[in-house]
Amino acid sequence: MICSPIILFVYNRPNHTKQTIESLQRNELASESELFIFSDGPKNLNDQDKVFEIREFIKSAKGFRNVIIYEKDKNIGLANSIIDGVTEIVNKYGKVIVLEDDLVTSKFFLKYMNEALEMYEHEEKVCCIHGYRMPIKGQLPETYFIKRADCWGWATWARGWKVFEKDGRKLLFELKKRKLTKEFDFNNNFGCTQMLESQINGGNNSWAIRWIAAAFLNDMLTLHPGRSLVRNVGFDGSGTHCDTDTSYDIKITDHPILLEKLNIEENKDVRKRIEGFYKALRPNFVKRYMNLIKRLIRKLIRLGN
Repeated sequence: MICSPIILFVYNRPNHTKQTIESLQRNELASESELFIFSDGPKNLNDQDKVFEIREFIKSAKGFRNVIIYEKDKNIGLANSIIDGVTEIVNKYGKVIVLEDDLVTSKFFLKYMNEALEMYEHEEKVCCIHGYRMPIKGQLPETYFIKRADCWGWATWARGWKVFEKDGRKLLFELKKRKLTKEFDFNNNFGCTQMLESQINGGNNSWAIRWIAAAFLNDMLTLHPGRSLVRNVGFDGSGTHCDTDTSYDIKITDHPILLEKLNIEENKDVRKRIEGFYKALRPNFVKRYMNLIKRLIRKLIRLGN
């Protein structure tokens, strides 16, 4: 098995970046893997020192077959960085594993990703492999398919990434034209459509919601693990599109995922359980109001600095 190249996107969070790289180094296939690190340029003088600190750290990263670093002089933003980086590397190598700088992985993460990439390489309906498992109560199958691409430790092939659509307006038009917004929103329990509308209107610059929508409209499936190989440590208010939240926190598995090739179809039982998970997360009016106030206070503090 030839190991897939790994892409890591970093910006201005030294502590998070160190955790991400150190967890990758503990993977048994790290020494056989090439690591491509994309470092975006600073937005302003306040970010400059942290960007340079990260760049010094990643230059010393060991334990991989090779480490290739791309440094941007100017800030192009997370979305453009990921879209451009994934496109360049996946078109060159045919497949890729993708991480951002706030994801801590199990030591079995690369094993799962590479084995699954090989197992489903020629299955046109499978768009990607995902390493995170939502904290749904109860046991899940060892692996299962869901009709939703995702972004917390994922992998794809050139054939999967080719469906990505940068224009959110085109995606929203198709979702509404084909009357798919209810399904897209997990039976109206999660605001994917709202997130896409916000991206179109400049409220966010999420590449992920466009990836999710593009794969959904192409009726493609994503393989998920029954035990999580990824933990997002970025819900401390430090990252792009990440407020303080513990709803998605989960323990990383300390055992490998046992892969067995599945029928290429969505697991309807798991999908219903995900709908229930999202439904339970929907905040009441008071909680929404308090979260809004907290976000405004954080924004005022940042502007004051």
